[in-house]
Amino acid sequence: MKDVALVTGSSRGIGAAIAALLARRGYAVCINYLEQREKAEALVAELRKEQCVAMCLQADVADRAQVDTMVRKVEEGLGHISLLVNNAGIARNQQFQDVAPETLQRIFAVNFGGCFHCSQAVIGPMLKAHEGCIINISSIWGSHGASCESVYSSTKHAIIGLTRSLAAEFAPSGIRVNCVAPGVIETDMIQALGNETLEQLRQEMPFRRFGTPEEVAESVWHLAKAEYITGQILTVDGGFLF
Repeated sequence: MKDVALVTGSSRGIGAAIAALLARRGYAVCINYLEQREKAEALVAELRKEQCVAMCLQADVADRAQVDTMVRKVEEGLGHISLLVNNAGIARNQQFQDVAPETLQRIFAVNFGGCFHCSQAVIGPMLKAHEGCIINISSIWGSHGASCESVYSSTKHAIIGLTRSLAAEFAPSGIRVNCVAPGVIETDMIQALGNETLEQLRQEMPFRRFGTPEEVAESVWHLAKAEYITGQILTVDGGFLF
């Protein structure tokens, strides 16, 4: 029987890279999406051509009812979820004084709320099985903060706190909870920063390049298989914040 992984927000970018790597290395994978149905279905088709086991499901992770339905369908279609990767997230580059209450609520609902809801939805069977793994995707800005990213940074900081708390709570039950904190990764999300800012950032990188989604995926794979690691924040930023 294959291990089963649910990767939220995995129709593109870092999430897609994580889902693809897990599927190609033996997991049965559910690709979760909110709006990018065509990309999710295309990734599933690609993986199935490679004889991988994959499915995709739409769900807004900010909505607990949708999360519960998604988890139930994964269990029916693939089996018990042994690995949850909480990757779904959104950002809004704004000055602090311009952040509207609805923006604050939505970013927290998706980034932190989604992580919370999905973890709660899968933890019951993991506790019964006395095993399981949860990997949360935070950000270097969750540790250090970022100008014009006050809400996003706050949600990512909250995810780090949740990771450490759940790791302490669930370790006696054989469940590991870790976190990956990517730096500047080559995805659609960073394009909002503009070419000039991106080039300035690139020159500040010790490697003079941004990371790739595949490099983040490798870090997730490592934590998924490292049986004596829990409560850790693995920074994947190419030495940007030495």
